[in-house]
Formats: sequence, structure tokens, C-alpha cells
Amino acid sequence: MSEAKTTQRQQLTTPRAAGLAGILAGGLFITSHVLILISLSGYLTEPGANPQDQARRISLALQLLPFAGIAFLWFMGVIRDRFGRREDQFYTTVFLGSGLLYLAMTFIATALAGGLWSFFASNQAIASETVYNASWTLVSQITNVYGLRMAAVFMLSSATMWMQTQVVPRWLAILTALLALVLLFTIGLSPWLPLLFPVWILIVSILILISNYRRNAERGEEAPMT
Repeated sequence: MSEAKTTQRQQLTTPRAAGLAGILAGGLFITSHVLILISLSGYLTEPGANPQDQARRISLALQLLPFAGIAFLWFMGVIRDRFGRREDQFYTTVFLGSGLLYLAMTFIATALAGGLWSFFASNQAIASETVYNASWTLVSQITNVYGLRMAAVFMLSSATMWMQTQVVPRWLAILTALLALVLLFTIGLSPWLPLLFPVWILIVSILILISNYRRNAERGEEAPMT
């Protein structure tokens, strides 16, 4: 009896962690990306910009990103847990690999962006516009090419497993697949395009929250946060 209660408690608390972790991860990824774009993209085009303000924004983005990564790992783990015994080993391997690679690419790109800004902020007299453009291109390539494609694979594998297991509504699986194709084939279209992935994380997490509230309300139980 004790083990049964423990198992039931774990099953109730796992969706709560998924929803909250996904919302936290999506919000922090969006905030970090926006701060970096605002700070670095206007460095050469806004001569009157305050370097100290830009440096503070970059510092804040770098401080937020590790927490976003932790929340994203938790989100991945709980999403996988929802498949239970129905998960497919092949798609699960792709799911985990692409998610971890996306996270690694994001960390690398943000670290390069932070180092790039720190160098130019402290060496403006000798800083070269050519070197700046080359470095910014490198950061964009990591984020918009490799990172986005890993995010697209992550979404496609999720959509495929959702279609097979039906643990989420079919329309969400189809929408996820369509958004993944957009990320996969519109590389370099806009520096704001990487925001599509964390926005998707937010949408999935919010829908999980709503779904579990409704399910527990129908059962007449106290609805725990998903």
C-alpha cells in the first residue's frame, strides 16, 4: 500500500515539473536571445548606444542561460517520461541527441557572443569592424544553422512519437511537425527565427497545464499543476 501511494504521488508530481520547467526554459531562452540580439546587432549601427547598458544586457543574458539549460533538461526528461513503456528506442535516441546538441550549440553561441562583446567593449580603439562582422557571422551560423536544425529534429522526433503514442492531441503533433519543417528549411531568413523553438516549448508546456487541470476537474479531484 505504501509503495502504491508513493508511485501515485510520483505520477502526479511529474507533469507539474514538466509544465513549470518548460515555461521557465522557454521564457529564459527567449529573454536571453532577445537581450543578445538587441545588444550586439546594434553595436555598429548605433554610434550613440551606451556600451555599459549593452554590457549589462549581455551579462544578464549569460547569467540567465544556464538556468534555461537546466530547465530544458528537466523538460526533456519529463516529456520522455510521459511516453512510459510506449516510447520507441530509435526516436527516443534522436529526441535526446538533438535536444542535447541544441542546448550545446546555444551555450557555445551565447558564450562566443559574450566574449565578442566583452572584447569590443574594452578595446574599441583597436577593434576592427571586419573582425566584428566575421565573429558575428560565426555566432549566427552556430545559432541559425546548426542550432535551429537540431531544434527542428527535436521537434520532429517529438511529433512522431506523439502521433504514435497519442499522449497529446493530434493537432499539436501536426503543428509541431509543421513548425519543425519551417525551422529546418528557412535557415538564415531572420535572426529572430530561433525564437520559434522556445515559443513552441512555452506553448507545449501551457497546453499540458491546461490539459491536466481539465482532466483532474472532470475527475472531481484537486487539480495539481502540470
